[in-house]
Amino acid sequence: MKHAVVLLSGGLDSTTTLAIAIAQGFEVHALSFDYGQRHALELEAAQRVANSLRAKEHRVVKIDHGIFAGSALTGDGDIPKNRSEKQIGAGIPITYVPARNTIFLSYALAWAEVLRAMDIFIGVNALDYSGYPDCRPEFIATFEKMANLATKTGVEGSRFKIHTPLIELSKAEIIRRAIELDVDLSLTHSCYDPTPDGRACGLCDSCQLRRKGFREARVKDPIAYAA
Repeated sequence: MKHAVVLLSGGLDSTTTLAIAIAQGFEVHALSFDYGQRHALELEAAQRVANSLRAKEHRVVKIDHGIFAGSALTGDGDIPKNRSEKQIGAGIPITYVPARNTIFLSYALAWAEVLRAMDIFIGVNALDYSGYPDCRPEFIATFEKMANLATKTGVEGSRFKIHTPLIELSKAEIIRRAIELDVDLSLTHSCYDPTPDGRACGLCDSCQLRRKGFREARVKDPIAYAA
């Protein structure tokens, strides 16, 4: 059995990525992070997803939230709402978390080396990398090169592979792929600013991209929205 580490936030993209890794024959080890995110409900979603898809194991790493200060996702600032698609795709948004994917992938790499797993999966996609620098294909390619230079395993001749199966897909295509793999999308959580009772706000960038994806896929979104 091939082993893989899969970064799992509990959102639509990472959940689909986990299902793809399993469909490709990997025994998956899911890795999530508690980094002081205001949408920490995603960790509950990640646990539900890991259980539903029968991950081999699921770990949550706690990181001092002060490391990620300066993002709207980790501070008290307002989460952008009601932005147009053009606004969402323009520049780096204030929801960018400093070096987050670099740090998350580094943890995944360390765990993969311990597990003797040569494969790491991350659910970055085309809609994200327009705004977030650590979701771009060139970042992933450079990190993979670094992984094989900076580890005992890589230096001794084995090669780590960073898989990005969603990177060229739209949200609608991701949703269709999840449905093909019989993923229960009602278990996922995408919202940056959920209500106290756990409903998605419906207005943040993440909610808007998710809703647009379901509309274009012509599939009913199974989660509840506040607006």
